Amino acid sequence: MVMKVISINSEMRSIPAGEFKAKCLRLMEDALITQQPFKVTKRGKIVGQFTPEPAEEKVFHSVVGRSPGIKILGDIISPLPQEWTLPEYAWDKPGKLRKKARKK
Repeated sequence: MVMKVISINSEMRSIPAGEFKAKCLRLMEDALITQQPFKVTKRGKIVGQFTPEPAEEKVFHSVVGRSPGIKILGDIISPLPQEWTLPEYAWDKPGKLRKKARKK
């Protein structure tokens, strides 16, 4: 395993084709993380170059912002009133809900 550093405007790693073939996925992942390109050589001649794309930052889009018809009325942070919540027996198992409902 021989790794050479070729300086063309900036330092760029040079990796033999056999090593690239054996460690392809790891080398590409490392290049994406470090944002440093590398060249693949075969018998000392450059046959390819891997240049990672710059990472794109994902922009947060609110669901409310996308829907102009949605309006928030009142307090959405505090707990629900007691009459809006499920009774205690409904939290156990779905089958018990049906049995209790029939008895009433």
